[in-house]
Amino acid sequence: MLRLGAWMAKLFKGVLNSFFCTLFLILAYIKVRGDYMAAYKEIVTKAIIGKGKKYFKNNYSISVSDNPTTVLGCWVINHKFKGYKSGEKIGVDGSYDVNIWYSYENDSKTTVVNKKVDYNDIFNVKIKENADLTGDTDIIVRTLKQPTCSKVNIEEDGTISFVIEKELGVEIVGETKMKIAIEEDEEPWDEIDDEVTDDDLKNIDENINDNYIE
Repeated sequence: MLRLGAWMAKLFKGVLNSFFCTLFLILAYIKVRGDYMAAYKEIVTKAIIGKGKKYFKNNYSISVSDNPTTVLGCWVINHKFKGYKSGEKIGVDGSYDVNIWYSYENDSKTTVVNKKVDYNDIFNVKIKENADLTGDTDIIVRTLKQPTCSKVNIEEDGTISFVIEKELGVEIVGETKMKIAIEEDEEPWDEIDDEVTDDDLKNIDENINDNYIE
């Protein structure tokens, strides 16, 4: 019976110690979690809330007064564009000039014809969470691939058809919510040492002339 009582007392003591250890760990976790959560605050700031790119391949044609024989070159210049909001989507208005160099009269003469191309492209940009397009937003448009002429043909009726390829990227800058870490404690003060040291003061005292007034 004595051995059984001692064993029961030892078992009870072990269970009690385990209970208090578990309770201590739970309380410590709650405190650390509370401190961790309190170290962050939610703010509203401007950031990129949407971003996307789109590739375009468009066909055009141009009529010329001469009967072209051979196309000698094609280049695109003066690319201009501007982004804007269109409901829940982003629109881009732009334009560029296409110059086509060709020969006529059996390659005996050459000339250059130009055509201004206007375009309006729509982007369905996915917006991040906690953000929308209803507030004050800025639309940033970038040219990821400049408009280039990838194909030129002379049709049977004498018109010149050509293909323009380009790639545009759109970024939307607007208000969004985000959490930032904060420091509750004040930063420590730095000690500022005097420029005059004890040795300097000692030298001054030693060099004082008590009879400076004659």
